Amino acid sequence: MDDLFHECGIAAVCHFETDKPSELVPDKDPNQASRLVPGMLLDMQNRGQLAAGFTTFNPYRLQLIDTHKDVGGVAEVFQMNHQERYLNLMQEYAGQAAIGHVRYATCGRDDRSYAQPFERHHIARSKWFSFVFNGQLANYLELREEILQTTDFHLTRETDTEILNHLISRELSETPDLDFLVLLSKLAQRLDGSWNLAYMNANGDMFVSRDPRGIRPLCYAVDGPLFAAASESVALTHLGFAEDSIQNLEPGHAIIIDHNGLRVEKYAESPRKAHCFFEWIYFANAASNFDDAGVYLSRKRLGEELARRETVPIDEDTIVVPVPDTAKAAADSMAFELKVPSLEGLIRNRYIGRTFIEGSNRADKVRMKYTPLPEIMDGKRVLLVDDSIVRATTLKELLRLLRERGRAREIHVRIACPPIIAPCYYGIDMSTIGELFAPDFMADTVITEAEEQAMADEIGADSLRYLPVEAIAECVGLPRENLCQACVDTIYPTPAGEELFRKAVISRQRGNQNCSRIFDSE
Repeated sequence: MDDLFHECGIAAVCHFETDKPSELVPDKDPNQASRLVPGMLLDMQNRGQLAAGFTTFNPYRLQLIDTHKDVGGVAEVFQMNHQERYLNLMQEYAGQAAIGHVRYATCGRDDRSYAQPFERHHIARSKWFSFVFNGQLANYLELREEILQTTDFHLTRETDTEILNHLISRELSETPDLDFLVLLSKLAQRLDGSWNLAYMNANGDMFVSRDPRGIRPLCYAVDGPLFAAASESVALTHLGFAEDSIQNLEPGHAIIIDHNGLRVEKYAESPRKAHCFFEWIYFANAASNFDDAGVYLSRKRLGEELARRETVPIDEDTIVVPVPDTAKAAADSMAFELKVPSLEGLIRNRYIGRTFIEGSNRADKVRMKYTPLPEIMDGKRVLLVDDSIVRATTLKELLRLLRERGRAREIHVRIACPPIIAPCYYGIDMSTIGELFAPDFMADTVITEAEEQAMADEIGADSLRYLPVEAIAECVGLPRENLCQACVDTIYPTPAGEELFRKAVISRQRGNQNCSRIFDSE
């Protein structure tokens, strides 16, 4: 609702046995395996629309690994709407292995130098590598300061991806033929946060790894000689992998492909699983399934839970309207349980690009992005379902639009998520308490009906209801202890996350930001 963004998504493919053709690769040609990556990235475009790119490996060209990347959507970067240009690009970068990336930045500028993959050239093939990264390092500032103070390295970008680039480069400089498991083990001792990686060097060796807490999802599949991995399972399904062949990479594990073939290895202990619950509520593709929990079914159960808690009188003039697009599954299931229509009274313009509306004010953005349908909402009691409220700035304008142009009689906002009361330091674009809507209204981490009504009055709704924290694990279908819910319960799964939150609360209390009730007694 408030243009909440995720860090990114990663993909990898490798035709690791070149003498055995794969049915899933174009023309059964191992060197066409790289052509699978743009389609995989397109399936993960929901995870980042700012930039895209891939690096491919081909032992028969001078540029053993070569990278193509740029700012823009996947179709734009890979020229997929121009068949001849796209085919020429695929031929130029043809290879038996590739890694790819879609990006939205929680830090760093919107230019090509920040796009991934990051490729490091070197005359030694084992030190010539490229990698992609999904997540965010909670101890980024500490690592950055250490690099700048204790080495002669120079950092040119404000991004944790460059920190990883330096750490990997330094380990390879000290031990050129460093075993991948040793490298990952060393990284695990230094990094705090979420950090899924796909890495490939100029020997064609590759690894795909998931951080020890599994904060971000990562799936993989093997079909004969073809291996593929992605942040979304739907990207593997669309390649043609059988559903039962798609697996979750366990936290603290890596898939390694080298001259010894393919193997799954453990590189670090997992202190606890801490899967980000927001993946199921908001970020992930509704067709994906990971960590033994389906995204669509999770959202369906969220709607059922909203229905069970509904107190507004239901009559023939009551309708449910989802805020497009991620709230639709919850809205539909809520309406089904309440036995009222779920109608698309709000149409989203999916063809307005990010740059086109960048310079406009908030009201203009909402008017250009959403069109209310008065023929659906005129005189109706509307249960408006959304997946979350972060800053509420967009929601305020949207409610004004629904009353003025949609002519809704009543608007009751229903949120398929608890109040967001704390920042995320693991890859979601909400880094300060001050930018959040809920904390200024709440005296405790559990919201009251009076506080919900105060929020409703602030945004211009007749009423507002959230789901409680305890409902999330049951709706997602995973044990509470396996989820990271720090943004709604302030329980951070890593030491650096805890420390950043402690400093954020102190800063808030000292008046560096507007005072927040919920943290007054901390």
